[in-house]
Amino acid sequence: MDKNIKEYKEFLEDELKRSKEHSTILDEINIKLHEMREIAEYALNNNLTKEETNRLNSRLIALKEEIIELEKGLFYIVQ
Repeated sequence: MDKNIKEYKEFLEDELKRSKEHSTILDEINIKLHEMREIAEYALNNNLTKEETNRLNSRLIALKEEIIELEKGLFYIVQ
């Protein structure tokens, strides 16, 4: 196989792998965002105690941090 064709094929295979990894990460982020939305809607539709509010805020902060960590997997250095 021609060297250029082989290199291009390897490049495309790497891009496909990276795209699949990105898709998985985005799916995980989407799940966390839906959970955040459910928490916000629950808080909006219910009269919460201070303890419930603190618990839900803590969960939202944790989800935000998890999303930030997941987002780091979406960035890579092109060589």
